[in-house]
Amino acid sequence: METLLRYRSLLRDAAALRSGTDDPVAAAARTCDRIDAIDARVQAFVPEPERRTRLLDAARRLTAAVPPDGAELPALYGIPVGVKDIVHVDGLPTRAGSALPPEVLGGAQATVVDRLCAAGALIAGKTVTAEFAVTAPGPTRNPHNLAHTPGGSRWGYLPCPLGNGGGSAAAVAAGMVPLAIGTQTVGSMIRPAAYCGVVGFKPTYGRIPVDGVIPNAAGFDTLGCYATDVAGVALAAAVLCDGRRPDGEAGEVPGERRPVLGIPVGPYLERAGDEALRAFKEQQELLQAAGYRVREVPVMGDFDEIVDQLFTINRYEVAQAHAEWFAQYGDRYRDETVAAIRQGHTIGDAAYEAARIRRTAFRERLAAEADASGIDLWASPSATGPAPAGLASTGTSIMCLPWSNAGLPSLSLPAGHAANGLPLGLQLVGAPGADEYLLRAAADIESALAKGAGGPKAPTRAAEAGRSAHAHR
Repeated sequence: METLLRYRSLLRDAAALRSGTDDPVAAAARTCDRIDAIDARVQAFVPEPERRTRLLDAARRLTAAVPPDGAELPALYGIPVGVKDIVHVDGLPTRAGSALPPEVLGGAQATVVDRLCAAGALIAGKTVTAEFAVTAPGPTRNPHNLAHTPGGSRWGYLPCPLGNGGGSAAAVAAGMVPLAIGTQTVGSMIRPAAYCGVVGFKPTYGRIPVDGVIPNAAGFDTLGCYATDVAGVALAAAVLCDGRRPDGEAGEVPGERRPVLGIPVGPYLERAGDEALRAFKEQQELLQAAGYRVREVPVMGDFDEIVDQLFTINRYEVAQAHAEWFAQYGDRYRDETVAAIRQGHTIGDAAYEAARIRRTAFRERLAAEADASGIDLWASPSATGPAPAGLASTGTSIMCLPWSNAGLPSLSLPAGHAANGLPLGLQLVGAPGADEYLLRAAADIESALAKGAGGPKAPTRAAEAGRSAHAHR
């Protein structure tokens, strides 16, 4: 039986397209072939009957526009990209996983899409999201095991059915595209990346403009990207992030010393399950053997208060974002989203402002604790365990919650497997604005974990990436 997994290296694909070894029309055709072959089972993409015609036409236009003087091609020339279906793309409807009329939800193309297109990328299509990226689940399945969720949009402890917004992560894991765009409000990028065994990068809050993106909770919403390795997300981040620094190029290693990793012991880390903690301990040991310093730092003793404060802000902002649409089309919203909006209606302005003040204090306290302990990066499990069975639950985003609350850049690396064979992830979190440092350090940590895991497993993954990148050329 054909595997549903295919690891495509964005860096290799981009190099082949820019050098002329590959061409955009052929790459677009292979992308359509792969989507046609497996997406009926994975359901990562929003159905688009004329996808092949649209994408091949776009690839031909891109090829025809290449200057004849041998000018250097842009970074993502010819790369097919999946875009989460709350992001506006010219020529494609935005449905946001909802039953609302697409014309009501429409708007100008998002800046993130403008930047992708300016870098030569081709939009392969819209990827599935939970309804409005809140909680109501979509149909996407985990390509590692179709009986399991890919993860997605969901707040940590919602007392209602959970959302499914892992279409972008699943599309990358299944090799339909080498790059996909997602969003994270609490845990909608880091957790799907872990569940699907890919790298997910959420920049510092505000580093990628969110205009042209349907909001979930404006105080947290952050655009990010998925690829199969750190080099891939670093290449994409160089195109997408504001204020990109030249020292953040893919492939560099940290400077004179390796980063000191902080382990946030206390109530937060205790939320992780046994399998996640076992793998996390093994990862710490591998990194220590590779020369990393690891320090346990007691933090977030008031974790329940942090959770409550985020919930207050999140649900208030969800209700505000949907005030007009809900008033007119409330009967078309799914029950889970209705529950989230109704919860927001119970939160008054004073409670919201008080929660915002507490969030600022939490951010300042967390930064002070990192400085006092000499921590360069925080490290934790990306999720509480492997992807849950079924599609009714996308798991909990609790392991991502404090870092999203603080607006910090975070990244999930594939790291280990659960007893059932499903992937687990290691989450790395940097200081605000230190996205470039996080990416450089993560590349080094990715390499150290691969070497420490015994060698054969990591090269097998790398070899698969290489084979996929050059397949059918």
